[in-house]
Amino acid sequence: TLKKLGFKQSPLEHGLYARGDGSGRLLVGVYVDDLVIVGGDSGMIKGFKEQMKAEFKMSDLGPLSFYLGIEVHQEAGIITLKQAAYASRIVEKAGLTGCNPCATPMEPRLKLSKESAGSLVDATEYRSLVGSLRYLVNTRPDLAYSVGYVSCFMEKPTDEHLAVVKRIIRYVAGTIHLGCRYVKEGEGGLQGYSDSDMAGDIDTRKSTTGVIFFLGKNPVSWQSQKQRVVALSSCESEYIAATTAACQGIWLARLLGDLRNAATEVVDLRVDNQSALALMKNPVFHDRSKHIQTKFHFIREAVENGEIMPSYIGTEGNLQIS
Repeated sequence: TLKKLGFKQSPLEHGLYARGDGSGRLLVGVYVDDLVIVGGDSGMIKGFKEQMKAEFKMSDLGPLSFYLGIEVHQEAGIITLKQAAYASRIVEKAGLTGCNPCATPMEPRLKLSKESAGSLVDATEYRSLVGSLRYLVNTRPDLAYSVGYVSCFMEKPTDEHLAVVKRIIRYVAGTIHLGCRYVKEGEGGLQGYSDSDMAGDIDTRKSTTGVIFFLGKNPVSWQSQKQRVVALSSCESEYIAATTAACQGIWLARLLGDLRNAATEVVDLRVDNQSALALMKNPVFHDRSKHIQTKFHFIREAVENGEIMPSYIGTEGNLQIS
């Protein structure tokens, strides 16, 4: 129906449809039977709603305020996304209503093993709590690492693992109303940060990748993910992390160009490892890097094609969660 009404489906995000150009451009996000409509002309939006009502039995819920469990607060030039009601339900579900909140999601440098000597706990309850927290990460980048970490112990969770999950929920209890704030401040470029630890998983010695992207000063994408292979050096783990960031950054840049009906911009990617940067720009250190799997050299091609512009950022300038 949308195609019949003149919309084109985005090749990059199949739930996104666009029609028109410039100030007359209309964007529609589709999730099952829910639509989010975005446009610069209120008359055009109203006309589209009438077209859809003629095709389907639909309800107009007015300006976006709640979508898939995400609360949307709109003010002049500011949009805030949060999941306060959902977070409250997680705290209640865990039986921690009225608990003493924690200042951080996890203890610094905490290391857990799948072969924990603790007593086994109800795996279904553990998975349910972690699964609930994973959905909360949609508006809480500060939880990405800790929730990703406890997700590694779904198979045989023990009381040690559950204690860490409950600490995360105690942190959530004290930060119920935190979320993402988006400020309209002119045209901002796409800027990404990638980082990794080195052999952080004590069972497999795999490293963990951390990635976040900003549009201007607004966070738009983030992830924390265990790497699929064991890195033999910090250079290799950072290189793998940067490759993950490059894949996400190129997709975001293309999607942004599609949304704006404009050319794809170059992604500014910041990395805090000089050896990894050198490897991206030039196949140096061949003897020390020839073992790296071919798929991770994708970023080198992206740099050569001008899609990614990597740059060095010192540890003191890198993003920190406080």
